[in-house]
Amino acid sequence: MPVNIWFWVVFHLGVLAALAIDLFSYRKPHAISLRSATWRSLIWIALSLGFNAIVWHWQGPDQGIDFFTGYLIEYSLSVDNIFVFVLIFAYFRVPPQYEHRVLIWGILGAIVMRAIMIWLGITLVGRFHFVLYLFGAFLFITGLRMFGGKDQDLDLDNNLILRVARRLLPVTNDYHGPKFIALVAGRRMLTPLALVLLVIDVMDLIFAVDSIPAVLAITQDTFIVYTSNICAILGLRSLYFLLANLVTRFIYLRFGLALILCFVGLKMMVAKWIHIPNWLSLLIIGTTLLVTIVVSIHATRDSSSTRSR
Repeated sequence: MPVNIWFWVVFHLGVLAALAIDLFSYRKPHAISLRSATWRSLIWIALSLGFNAIVWHWQGPDQGIDFFTGYLIEYSLSVDNIFVFVLIFAYFRVPPQYEHRVLIWGILGAIVMRAIMIWLGITLVGRFHFVLYLFGAFLFITGLRMFGGKDQDLDLDNNLILRVARRLLPVTNDYHGPKFIALVAGRRMLTPLALVLLVIDVMDLIFAVDSIPAVLAITQDTFIVYTSNICAILGLRSLYFLLANLVTRFIYLRFGLALILCFVGLKMMVAKWIHIPNWLSLLIIGTTLLVTIVVSIHATRDSSSTRSR
């Protein structure tokens, strides 16, 4: 069923309104408490599931399942982003009260970049169907690399983007509150916070290379792919503050994510000969996440209790 243009407009107005409210509530920079992060994560999840219910009612159960599966894939792969965000904030020694500002502006950049990537991906698949098989092979190989522990390390000391930015752009050595640009000796200069924002957006672009093809394994409906992706990304900030201090406990989650990437990659490669219904994909993905999270928490319970004492 074609999507009415006004539904696109309403969706984006809702996204902008939610981001504006979130940004307005943090006019005075402060560290995000675990309690606040928990409630905000629940609110974002509830909003996403509410939109999922609208899609289910408006377009039918097939699209509803597709949206939820795509949302679950993107949301679960976002945990990998959190591992990287923790390292980035630690490397730049970002004061905790400024992390939220960086992430919310990073989300705005991610929305624009992902919209372009989703349009490009769906256009390529529409014109050259074999691209699906290439996406599938890429995801399968990426999953195998994660199984083997060969995922790319984050080497910020030798990061090309940072080296070029520091060489070509005027950058201060010190933070100037929550500002991305500061006036120093009569000259406008970028602050380290601007470099953090740049690195986070670049890393999100790299992660999108995995996550967007993974959702395309479920559906090539532009509206479903885009909205499920954006809904998951909107909840990433709250998820970061909720899980930043717990990421070390998810010791087996990366294996679960690797298994999911291998599964969706295989699903894309064999789609011509073997049809795997999306409800079954949802069941496999959900079960994989649940098992790896529970096993991880169970395996690290002793170390967690030791730290708490």
